[in-house]
Amino acid sequence: MTEYPDAKVFLVDDDKGVRDALAWLLRTRRLLSDGFDSAEAFLDEVSRWQDEPRVPCCVLLDVRMPGMSGLALFDHLLALPWQAAMPVIFLSGHADVPTAVDAVKRGAFDFCEKPFSDNHLVDRVEQALHQSAGVLAQRQAQRSVQQRLDSLTERERDVMDLVVAGLPNKLVADQLNISVRTVEVHRSRVFDKMGVKSAVELANALRTP
Repeated sequence: MTEYPDAKVFLVDDDKGVRDALAWLLRTRRLLSDGFDSAEAFLDEVSRWQDEPRVPCCVLLDVRMPGMSGLALFDHLLALPWQAAMPVIFLSGHADVPTAVDAVKRGAFDFCEKPFSDNHLVDRVEQALHQSAGVLAQRQAQRSVQQRLDSLTERERDVMDLVVAGLPNKLVADQLNISVRTVEVHRSRVFDKMGVKSAVELANALRTP
């Protein structure tokens, strides 16, 4: 059973037979999927999203399709600020392998040459979903830290900056021209709002990538 039961795999291929076969293959690993018969259809779907995907996801993308190609769609996806949360695996014919390799160099997760090994493909899909989950968790952690920072007063930010710099309370008080007791109060409030118990924890939280 998959590690991410709510994850979604987007199948972008103009061949219905391929989409159906991929959907069946993914179901054998308990993976959900949505199919799109063109790059334009998937781009239209993504354009309706207000922000990053809410669950781990990845895209199985055919290189060659009528209308917008898979490569052109990939260029659009690369422009999204959260693209790393939706890894792309290209499905390529033998003639398209050099093109797919170039796409990997530009940020695609991988490519699988047709006819592909079912087990290898689904293994790569699950690895892409693992990456997606990690990126989404990282972005959520960044938002959480920023929300906590936004809750600090200006004076609390001043105290926090000096505490993180390693200054003891006495030097913080001297630099801000306030009493040591006032520093202690602000320091305690900063730790409480940031959800930490020490200056080391605070510094680590602020280094969240």
